[in-house]
Amino acid sequence: MNEKNQNVDYDVVSDFGDEWKAFDQSDLSDAERKQQFDAYFSIFPWDRIASDAIGFDAGCGTGRWALLVVARVGHLHCVEPSVAIDVAKRNLEGYSNCSFHRKTISDMPFPDNSMNFGFSLGVLHHMPDTQQGIRDCVAKLKPGAPFLVYLYYAFDNQPVWFRRLWTMSDVGRRVISQLPYCAKYVVSQLIALFVYLPLARIANVFKKMGVNVHSWPLSIYGDKSFYSMRTDALDRFGTKLEKRYTKEQILVMMERAGLQDVVFSSSMPYWCAVGFKCQE
Repeated sequence: MNEKNQNVDYDVVSDFGDEWKAFDQSDLSDAERKQQFDAYFSIFPWDRIASDAIGFDAGCGTGRWALLVVARVGHLHCVEPSVAIDVAKRNLEGYSNCSFHRKTISDMPFPDNSMNFGFSLGVLHHMPDTQQGIRDCVAKLKPGAPFLVYLYYAFDNQPVWFRRLWTMSDVGRRVISQLPYCAKYVVSQLIALFVYLPLARIANVFKKMGVNVHSWPLSIYGDKSFYSMRTDALDRFGTKLEKRYTKEQILVMMERAGLQDVVFSSSMPYWCAVGFKCQE
């Protein structure tokens, strides 16, 4: 393996392969999928994407976002290093304008400066070198093409007590993520049932009463299904490698990778950002 291809943790890849086989998103309703998609893509410049545009989904997982992109574009390359690529193939079998590549982001099999757009949601913060991961994605874009990214936030828009609470939960993640898959699956599902579900539903009740629940832990799941909570609990507590970044740190990384005119979403999930590859 050459040096370029070493920006991957294969234990993490294996963990996500197990996750996406267990949660292939077949039980996610069309309405909830669309709601989540709109949240991530709210700042994506669809008006600049032609109907025959060619782009990529870097770390496509089950293809849950690709499913709502592919009908809008000419061709979509789905890149995923884990066995979840087979799940993506199954979920997108009704579309002929998709290509599937079981490759790492550092080894995407299409030429540099060839793509009209790209996106990577919830992936690059699980790589050993997130900055390099962004660079590898940007390298594939044509000058002026947009790149949408979602990276875990460092709670830089939350109060100190919120960050302290997360620090305690992260201790749990570091322990649980080292367990055998079956064990961490069971533990994560218990967390979804006894932590995610009650906190999210209570937050939703207060939100409907007009209370600002921005800093309420897990409030983002207020109106989401228990299936989504179960999926994300395994995602959160079953992953050995997780990085978090402030808005400013993400901006710096994107600009260093050759993106300009970066825009951040002002709503959850944090942080979603889009930038355009600098003209050469």
